[in-house]
Amino acid sequence: MLQPGPIGIFDSGYGGLTILSQIRSLLPEYDYLYLGDNARTPYGTRSFEVVYEFTSQAVETLFEMGCQLVILACNTASAKALRSIQQLDLPKKEPQKRVLGIIRPTAEALDSLTQTRHVGILATAGTIKSQSYPLEIKKLYPDITVSGEACPMWVPLVENNEGQSEGADFFVKKHVDNLLQKDSEIDTIILGCTHYPLLYDKIRKYTPEHIKIVTQGEYVSRSLKDYLERHPQIDELCTRGGTCQFLTTESSDIFRQNASIFLDEPVKVRSISLK
Repeated sequence: MLQPGPIGIFDSGYGGLTILSQIRSLLPEYDYLYLGDNARTPYGTRSFEVVYEFTSQAVETLFEMGCQLVILACNTASAKALRSIQQLDLPKKEPQKRVLGIIRPTAEALDSLTQTRHVGILATAGTIKSQSYPLEIKKLYPDITVSGEACPMWVPLVENNEGQSEGADFFVKKHVDNLLQKDSEIDTIILGCTHYPLLYDKIRKYTPEHIKIVTQGEYVSRSLKDYLERHPQIDELCTRGGTCQFLTTESSDIFRQNASIFLDEPVKVRSISLK
């Protein structure tokens, strides 16, 4: 019999902290265990095979630490590893446990957001190349046209705490302009990387006012709440103590310092290795 444990939240780096923050805001009563594979980030430039291997290691680690439900709060991991974990690994190894991603909840929200049925995606090169958003959106809403733009400099800008610098304006404007040149009918833009909410003000500055900008945390947290309500057997496996613990594959001091860019609270973090 499975023992209840915290909800696991995994990201290759720090961006998943924006997802964690929104989830905790909506569902504060649950316990959470965040794992960042910061020593091997970024995942966006890595192959499907490597991302799957690294993500599987992280999921197994969170399972071993008592999590019965794990959220891949990482677009690259959701794009390149989620399906294999759900369809190949869990049925054989952990059939009672669950792993969920963040791409589908974001795609599901589009139906009520776009009027023109033209949507843009700003994301890392790996997420854009995977075509995960267009594929997921087309499955749900075949009438929506999707255009994507890779923004390779945006994550380094955020992680180096330069997201509010004047230099960031050049890179933000460049990629917003590129996206809108691909399709002038876009009325909704998804920020398809968990780092990008920290660039929201600059993205908004260079995006026409009539275009909606979608950050994922709000929709992922709502989707998780709905999922737990619809799956009481999984909900019962999630402990409620209002706690949050942090793990990193990097130096705990470095994680603590960088996490302050994403969270408005000090964090206690422990370093681990994945294998």
